[in-house]
Amino acid sequence: MIMSKTPTVTLNNGVEMPLLGFGVFLIPPDDTERAVLQALEAGYRSIDTAAAYQNEEAVGRAIAASGIPRDELFVTTKLWITDAGDEPAQRAIGTSLRKLGLDQLDLCLIHVPYGDYYGTWRALEAAHRQGSVRAIGVSNFHPDRLTDLIAHNEVVPAVDQVETHPYLQRTDDEQAMRKRTVQIESWGPLAQGQHNLLQDPVLLELARTHGKSTAQVVLRWLTQRRVPAVVKSTRPQRIRENLAVFDFELTDAEMARIAALDGRTGPTFDLRDADTVDFTNNMTH
Repeated sequence: MIMSKTPTVTLNNGVEMPLLGFGVFLIPPDDTERAVLQALEAGYRSIDTAAAYQNEEAVGRAIAASGIPRDELFVTTKLWITDAGDEPAQRAIGTSLRKLGLDQLDLCLIHVPYGDYYGTWRALEAAHRQGSVRAIGVSNFHPDRLTDLIAHNEVVPAVDQVETHPYLQRTDDEQAMRKRTVQIESWGPLAQGQHNLLQDPVLLELARTHGKSTAQVVLRWLTQRRVPAVVKSTRPQRIRENLAVFDFELTDAEMARIAALDGRTGPTFDLRDADTVDFTNNMTH
């Protein structure tokens, strides 16, 4: 049970996950411990990292230093392509646990649908059975690959973490996930500062109406739809501000105005593009 003021969603295996998490993508290891500690002090209880981010050890130090009981935290990490396959993924899960200083992960995801991700999924299923991972899922899977993975394996992914925000809403993908009991989760909920999303006139107007920032309006729009989001900042004031989204509510009309912003941009990384596939497969961590 998550002992936090942050509302939760219940995953398909009964595990509760906070609707808002703190992410550490592109935060250098030297800055990660401080940022995560500030996030935990602000009230975040969900922390999202990945082997490819190269900062799991710093996340682990922050968790240990925080003094927060383990059962009040929800920790997510992801397995990279270089550890794809059954045996490599088993080793990678153990490596992540060691770096994080944990006996159990709350959620472990396949980072991208490349390489022997079926072998990786078998390793995750085994870890789930053994209890070293409470919930398993995927990231950046389009509905076709997600559905095929479900068809040929025992455990249905609890989560599919994908890029989604007001300009890229992926409602068809979300419907496909929900039909199969997979929880959509947003990475890049603020479009990673691109496309002038936070200067959008509609969002600015709604922010003025509610006395909030445009970032808070976007995060409220996601979480009000029961879409968990992972948000990142290294600025203490912004870290606190991003969490303060559960004390106001958008009306149905306001939600519809944001929904009308869909389609303003494509994905940051088109994981079906051949050059992107080449680039990603050549990345190491």
